[in-house]
Amino acid sequence: MSNAGRTAADLRIDADRLAARIAALGAIGKIPGGGVCRLALSDEDRAGRDLVVSWMRELGLSVSIDGIGNVVGVRAGTESGAPVMAGSHIDTVRTGGRYDGNLGVLAGLEVIQTLNAANIVTRRSLAVAFFTNEEGARFNPDMMGSLVYVGGLPLGTALATVGIDGVSVGDCLQKVGYGGTAPCGNPSVHAYVELHVEQGPVLDLEGITIGAVEGVQGISWTEFTVRGVSNHAGTTPMRMRHDAGYVACAIAQHAREIARALGGDQVATVGAITLAPNLVNVIANHAVFTVDLRNTDEAILQEAERRLHAFATEIAAAEGVTFSHRRLARFEPVAFDPAVVDLVEATARELGHSVRRMPSGAGHDAQMLARICPAGMIFVPSIGGISHNVKEFTALADIEAGANVLLQTLLQLAS
Repeated sequence: MSNAGRTAADLRIDADRLAARIAALGAIGKIPGGGVCRLALSDEDRAGRDLVVSWMRELGLSVSIDGIGNVVGVRAGTESGAPVMAGSHIDTVRTGGRYDGNLGVLAGLEVIQTLNAANIVTRRSLAVAFFTNEEGARFNPDMMGSLVYVGGLPLGTALATVGIDGVSVGDCLQKVGYGGTAPCGNPSVHAYVELHVEQGPVLDLEGITIGAVEGVQGISWTEFTVRGVSNHAGTTPMRMRHDAGYVACAIAQHAREIARALGGDQVATVGAITLAPNLVNVIANHAVFTVDLRNTDEAILQEAERRLHAFATEIAAAEGVTFSHRRLARFEPVAFDPAVVDLVEATARELGHSVRRMPSGAGHDAQMLARICPAGMIFVPSIGGISHNVKEFTALADIEAGANVLLQTLLQLAS
């Protein structure tokens, strides 16, 4: 059914058109199993950026690119002033899916196309943005682009950051041609709304269509380096060992024990570990590993950090090894604007969808935008709670529902 001539409240997005864009972007960097690999500022990311920017221009958006490679397309309103923004990211992890991040950007473009087709111009301008290196899979920290965008990380520091492949952000930006000239650090945004797949199991398990996201967990990423002594695995008595591998594993186990002891929303993950010399019959003399701690409560998150570091100090001394650590990322929990959360919930109910208020366990660009403007998020179900995985999937009916909630939320904020 055509949207032409319909009132703004009656507008609905074209789900098939949105699905086609998701499929087209998902074909760039595709990997076996239906997944996607578009690490930030890679050749695949450049191709994805080029495609999305081409769609922005086809829709008549005024496109700008800033110094960290964030891309913003603006549709002018009837009045000047700060725009209402939708967005997310299009970079992925190495074994990512089609929906994480991409849905928020492409649904924003679908909103623009829906308004264009209906010849409706909002009072405030509308913007659709995608931010650089949200995943943090190639460069630390994650949400780098949006953090620079809002002034939370100096541009020079970000550009000098060296990734997992030994290349800097600045060099990669120049290589892919997305080192822009728009300024960073003092943006003018009236409000920000991000549509995203939940990346967790709650909505799917409870049979609920829309999540009205109240906030984002605090995140603490730490890299530990342990140095011990290599020796023969068969001839060295246990009491005489200085085993870096043992200490790494003990700290990893204790991180899980901390999460269990603190309970509630506390989670802990050891996601990367490297041992040297990494031989079956040699005691490891070197271990590097990461610990990811998250909680919706800042005080409890700090307690988890305190317990982790106290145990690391204790076990290292007991084993006769040395250790050091460095912070990879640290963000406090973020509460989204209550009025935006209320609006998302009310809009979902008006459209006939089941909805629940909930926190986000993952980090998102929206938590950075919340530093400078009222912000909120809309979640749709992830089947089986699977994400950062080639099997990531969200049903088209849920995508359509979420995009329509985004459409009507943006219309109300922009009016």
